[in-house]
Amino acid sequence: MAEVKSVKIDGEIIHIFKSAIYVFEASSGFTLELDLIVSEVVVNKYKKEDHLIIEIELEDGRIIHSIMNVKVLAGGLPQLNLFCELDDADDYYFLDQVNENDSWFSNLEEGITIEEIRKVEMPDETINLKLKLPIDQVEWLKNQKKAQLNEMFKEFIYYHWKKIDQ
Repeated sequence: MAEVKSVKIDGEIIHIFKSAIYVFEASSGFTLELDLIVSEVVVNKYKKEDHLIIEIELEDGRIIHSIMNVKVLAGGLPQLNLFCELDDADDYYFLDQVNENDSWFSNLEEGITIEEIRKVEMPDETINLKLKLPIDQVEWLKNQKKAQLNEMFKEFIYYHWKKIDQ
């Protein structure tokens, strides 16, 4: 089985936690498939794209360049499936070949957790809060810069989160 060393999407290297690369044989033809466990940030960045320029470096030094389609795979962890049709599967003799009737599929999620992924790359998400505060606090909040408020609330939440967990 070929091992993926690195992946670049549109020239940008992405952090991959686990991967599987193979040639998939279906009645309609052959496709090159790359399944990846990545961060939520990477999934959010590429989930609306149709085609991406992909560079895959394998552990043995081979490099595969291709324009690939992208699908977000459902599951507990953030996953991408990159794929493209192949004219000649023999060009990829060094990859495992999987038939649509085979039961072989590796469980990429085994041995990794969302907490481990978020230690590498934590996504940010926008939230709107409705608060009832004294007018002097409202005025003070309105005079603060957004970046300062974001940092202040992060620190406040982590501080109280740790305090409650003790």
